[in-house]
Amino acid sequence: MSKRFTAGAVATAAALALTAAGLGVPASAAPSTSRTFTVVAEDGVAADTAVAAIRAAGGTVVSRSDEVGMFQVTSDRADFAARATAAPTLIGAAEQKVIGRKPKLDRVEQEHLTAAGAAGAAGAAGAAGAAAKKGAKLDPLDEKLWGLEMIRADKARKIEPGDRRVTVGVLDTGVDASNPDIAPNFNWSLSRNFAPDLVDVDGACEVASCLDPVGTDDGGHGTHVAGTIGAAANGFGLSGVAPNVSLVELKGGQDSGYFFLDPVVNALVYAGRSGIDVVNMSFYVDPWLYNCTANPADSPEDQAEQRAIIKAMKRALVFAHNKGVTLVGALGNNNEDLGAPRTDTTSPDYGADPYPRPIDNNSCWDLPTEGPHVIGVSSLGPSGKKSDFSNYGTEQISVAAPGGWFRDGFGTDSYRTDANMILSSYPKHVLQEEGSVDADGNIVAGFEESVFKQCKANGECGYYTYLQGTSMASPHAAGVAALIVSRYGKPQGRGGFGMAPDLVEQHLYRTAAEHACPEPRLQQYRNEGRDETYDAYCAGGVNFNGFYGYGIVDAYAAVKTPLKPNARP
Repeated sequence: MSKRFTAGAVATAAALALTAAGLGVPASAAPSTSRTFTVVAEDGVAADTAVAAIRAAGGTVVSRSDEVGMFQVTSDRADFAARATAAPTLIGAAEQKVIGRKPKLDRVEQEHLTAAGAAGAAGAAGAAGAAAKKGAKLDPLDEKLWGLEMIRADKARKIEPGDRRVTVGVLDTGVDASNPDIAPNFNWSLSRNFAPDLVDVDGACEVASCLDPVGTDDGGHGTHVAGTIGAAANGFGLSGVAPNVSLVELKGGQDSGYFFLDPVVNALVYAGRSGIDVVNMSFYVDPWLYNCTANPADSPEDQAEQRAIIKAMKRALVFAHNKGVTLVGALGNNNEDLGAPRTDTTSPDYGADPYPRPIDNNSCWDLPTEGPHVIGVSSLGPSGKKSDFSNYGTEQISVAAPGGWFRDGFGTDSYRTDANMILSSYPKHVLQEEGSVDADGNIVAGFEESVFKQCKANGECGYYTYLQGTSMASPHAAGVAALIVSRYGKPQGRGGFGMAPDLVEQHLYRTAAEHACPEPRLQQYRNEGRDETYDAYCAGGVNFNGFYGYGIVDAYAAVKTPLKPNARP
C-alpha cells in the first residue's frame, strides 16, 4: 500500500539479514550477541524437517506456526542467516525487522485552520444539518457520520444491527476498550496481543513484561478503525456500521506503528484457528513499497528478503481464508493504479538510501491488499468522488467506501474542513500526546471542530477525532461484511456461527451500489492543489471500474437482498 501519504517514519528498526541461496557462506564466523530471526520453510517441507535444518544452521526455535511454515528463531551465530538460507529446505532467515506500518494518516494534512472557526464550523454544521434532516442521527455524534449515511448503515440496522456471535478482528495497533462506545462490544476472551513492545522501536515498555494488556492502544489507529466497524449504538458518542457485533483486538502492530512479519502472520493464523469471522487490515508493508520476487534493481539479499515476506504473508492469508475468515484490506494511499505501478523511488524507506526500482506488475505485490482473498477497498470523500490520495485500478480494487477527503467540496464552504473526514473513537492519552487534549482531559482551544468529548453522568468519558485514508474506508466495508455474516450466517461446529468467506464476498459485491466512472475519465486535482502525479484514469464500465470496483458498499442492500449462493457479482 501507500507510503506517499505518510508523515514519515517514526523509528528506525534493526537491519534485516536475509541471504539468498547461492551466495557464499563464510567458512567460519565468530559467535555474536543472540538475535531473533523469522525463518520461512520452502513449500511442501514438513515442520519437523524445517526445525532440524534450523538447528543444523545454529538456531533455536522459540515459537512456530506450522500451518504456514514459519518459525521464530534465536541464534548467536553471526552467519546464521546465510547458513539457514543455504539449506535447501528453507527459503530464508530474516532478522527481526519491521515489515509494515500503519499510515500516519494526515488528519488535516498539517492544515488545521488556525482560526478553528469560520470554514471548519460552517462545514461541520452543514454536514450535521444534512444528516439530521434525513433522520440519520442515532447517537449524539452520528449526525457527523456522513459515511454511515452514504452506505445506508443507518437504515440497515433497523433490519440487522449485527449479531453478537459474529466476531470482527481488528489487526492493528490495539483497541482502547475503555471507550464507552467500544467497551460494550469488546470481546476480552478472544482478544490477543501478538506484538510485545520492542525498546529499540517503541521506547521504554509501559509494563514489566513489555506485553501491553489487551484493551489498550498506544497508537490510536486501531481504536479509530474499531469504532467505525462496531461502536455501540447506545445513545452515547457515536455508532459503527455494525453496532451489535463483537470486536476482537488482534494487535499485530507495535506502539510506534510498525508491523513485524511474525506478529502479523501469527495474528492471521490465530484468527483462522479461533473462528474469527472478519479481519480488517488497514496497514501496509515496509520497507519496500512493493515486495518483488526478483527485481533486478535489488541486491540478492533484498530479493530473498522480499520472497520470504511474500511467501509467509500469502500462506497466512490463504490459511485464514480457508478457516472461514473474510479478509478486508485498505487499497492504499499512494494515488496510484495498482495494475500499472510507477517506478518506486521511496524504497527502502529506512536503513539505507532509497533508489529507483522499476516495478514489474507480474512479480511484485503491495501486501496485504494484493494478497489472495483480500477485499481491496478504495476511499471516497463525502461528494462520492475518489479521494485524491486513494489507490485505484481494475486489477486490485473490489469495492469503494467512505474514507474521507479533507480537500473535497472545492468551491463550497465545506472545502478543506475536518467534517469531510471520518470521525471515530480515539484514545484520550494519544490525543494528549498529540496536543489536542490537555492534562485535565479537556479539548485544547483550536481543536473544537476536530476532537470531541462525550461524558456520562458517572464521569466516564469517550474521545473522538477525524482521520482520513483508505484505512478509514476498509472498516466501513468490514462492517458491512459483518452484517452479512450476521444476517445470513449459520451455526457451525460446536456452538460456532459463521459464513463461508466466498459467499460473504460475493454478496458484498452483488449488493454494492454501482457507480459509473466520472467524466472526464481522467480526473485531475489541480483545484485541490495536487500536481500531475495525482492524475487518475478511471477504466471500466458501470458494473465494475477502477475507482469504485463493483460499487460503493451498501449495508442496507446487503441485509435486505436475499442471499443467492450461486449468483455472480
